[in-house]
Amino acid sequence: MTRRQPEGGPPLHVQDFDYRLPGELIAQRPAPERDASRLMVLRRADHSVEHRSFHDIVEYLSPPDVVVVNNTKVMRARLHGRREHTGGSVEVLLLRPRADGAWEALLRPGRRMAPGTAVVVGGGELRAEVVERLPDGVFAVRLNAPDGVHAALGSVGEIPLPPYIARDADADDDKRYQCVYASRDGAVAAPTAGLHFTPGLMASLAEAGVGSAELTLHVGLGTFRPLQDGPLAEVRLHSEWAEVSPDAAAAVNAARSDGGRVVAVGTTSVRTLESASTDTGALAARSGDTDLFIRPGYEFRAIGALVTNFHLPKSSLLMLVAAFAGYDFMRAAYEVAVRERYRFYSYGDAMLIL
Repeated sequence: MTRRQPEGGPPLHVQDFDYRLPGELIAQRPAPERDASRLMVLRRADHSVEHRSFHDIVEYLSPPDVVVVNNTKVMRARLHGRREHTGGSVEVLLLRPRADGAWEALLRPGRRMAPGTAVVVGGGELRAEVVERLPDGVFAVRLNAPDGVHAALGSVGEIPLPPYIARDADADDDKRYQCVYASRDGAVAAPTAGLHFTPGLMASLAEAGVGSAELTLHVGLGTFRPLQDGPLAEVRLHSEWAEVSPDAAAAVNAARSDGGRVVAVGTTSVRTLESASTDTGALAARSGDTDLFIRPGYEFRAIGALVTNFHLPKSSLLMLVAAFAGYDFMRAAYEVAVRERYRFYSYGDAMLIL
């Protein structure tokens, strides 16, 4: 990180979460096996660090702990098409549906995409018409398809890999850029900490008596928007839709009442859990948008441990990790990760913060 700021020091700025990362450490492909990724274990109590394999996570959890995962499913949301009348190439990235039936989307190039402009995808399987320009470079588009929009997206849509993966998505990504428990369409990026789990690993946790619960947060526009430098207190994040079911709330509350830890898998699970927690830490069922921004100084009410990947510099996800682990400890851990050649970002390795 750029500034060695002690805990309790002056207010942090976005720039304080920058760090140097050799480009070759950005994972371009997943590990051969999901749970064969490396796992860095951080203990907040004594600032110790261990280096393990992800499948060893079972050794660190025990009943009545509960593992909470995000079951969102990545949509085939990237579309390559041409303007209906001029033939110019256009990329459409669908973000989320609106109540009026249109979709929020990013268009590239978007400068001349006035309302009424249409983009034809594939051989006409899908048509996207611009309805209006929205703030922050977002458009509202209306989709039409002879065989139905859902079927068309399955045929001509692509999995939207992040821009730091310097290749096109392929058939392997259709499986590996989804969590094995993904079930609810709606995300434009995977909750990547969950990519390390396998059905066998989930079964091993269950056999060990560790509970589990599913919630949903559809990863959205914030994933693609860099934060402008300035004091963290002035930063605002885009909202994302999240849901905690009554069953999930009951499972988490039961584990907490029995003295177990709530182990959040990914920053999206953290954001959802903390958005739905009461002042006492109890979890309440809820459904709707959340714009919660978790940064250093935040007092956690719901979670007791975190599974997470290694995140981009100056990202809100890195700030959430610093809030949970401590700024100095997080910075030191990232320096160790670079030195030890951990793999970074979506298809990279993982941390377990206890």
